[in-house]
Amino acid sequence: MANEKLRRSIIFEAARLMYERRETEYYRAKMKAARRICQGWVKPSDLPSNAEIRDEIQRMAWLYEGDGRFDKLRRMRIEALRIMRLLDHCRPKIIGSVLTGHVRQGSDIDIHCFVANTDAVTATLDLEGFEYDVEFKQVRKHGEERVFTHIHIRERFPIELTLYTPDKSSFVFKSSITGKAMERATTAEFEQFLRNEYPDIDLDAELEAAEQSIDRFQIYRSLLLPLDGWEQSKKWHPEGDVLYHSLQVFDLARDEQPYDEEFLLAALLHDVGKGIDPGDHVTAGLEALEDVITERTAWLIEHHMDAHKINDRTIGQRAHLRLQQSPDYEDLVLLGECDRGGRQPGVDVPSLEDALDYLRDLARQYG
Repeated sequence: MANEKLRRSIIFEAARLMYERRETEYYRAKMKAARRICQGWVKPSDLPSNAEIRDEIQRMAWLYEGDGRFDKLRRMRIEALRIMRLLDHCRPKIIGSVLTGHVRQGSDIDIHCFVANTDAVTATLDLEGFEYDVEFKQVRKHGEERVFTHIHIRERFPIELTLYTPDKSSFVFKSSITGKAMERATTAEFEQFLRNEYPDIDLDAELEAAEQSIDRFQIYRSLLLPLDGWEQSKKWHPEGDVLYHSLQVFDLARDEQPYDEEFLLAALLHDVGKGIDPGDHVTAGLEALEDVITERTAWLIEHHMDAHKINDRTIGQRAHLRLQQSPDYEDLVLLGECDRGGRQPGVDVPSLEDALDYLRDLARQYG
């Protein structure tokens, strides 16, 4: 490309698309950026290299995420080793950004497994209580159609396992970024790599700590699932069960404040106590959620019934004044609006898994 300024603009725009996870493939990101910058078709041979895009993504990560990336990278590497040890019979090899250190917001843990069938992996995941999805992805490469098996594990960090047959274990995969042999490591090699990278590390201690740490989204799920089929008074809730109502409220809240995790959690979790003590669902819910929600989310849940009293003007003057003194008063009023709006029969709502995945992504991106 003759104009270097245009080239730099394409690099920046493609990197932005990938950093913000609007695109996940380098080629698509580059083509979309080129068409936007050049206002027309650009020859693929004129596009910048994948390595240039990756370097720009890393600059963005440095700018927006700072030194916190290093702590996150270390935790992701420990999580990767934990999974690899569990799946050691599947001859796992770690690849990608967690190995090379090129992580950014939204990065996942990529591991190749070499097994004869999918059950060899899923049986272990089931035994350990992991949540996961199996995806059979059809891809056209080098003029031929191939089906790749991916297993997506929902954990503290997203994990993608790609399954290959055992005879591919020694196959040399090429990097789409460098065009050279892809960097990868077996479990033993990865353990040695971590000891070299972090001379002070106690792998067994950190793995034990990772296993014992609480995944709060698993707790949310366990509290929300029993609400499926939990019917309510038709007078106040003609829409149906508590889970359906909660997902409606979450969806309305997401339309209003899509990046406010604390507010969205209050919307999704405000009625979890109904599955524990319908007579005092607010107190029951807050006790069950203790230590896994923030003070702000707890305050919104604690007072969500007051939001209805504010709306119908039955709240006492002193109680109302106390609530108005909170910096989250306007959010409480908005939560009440979403709660009342989430009572429509037959409307489409996201699944519980989709709602939790959305919140997980927010937590990963914005901490």
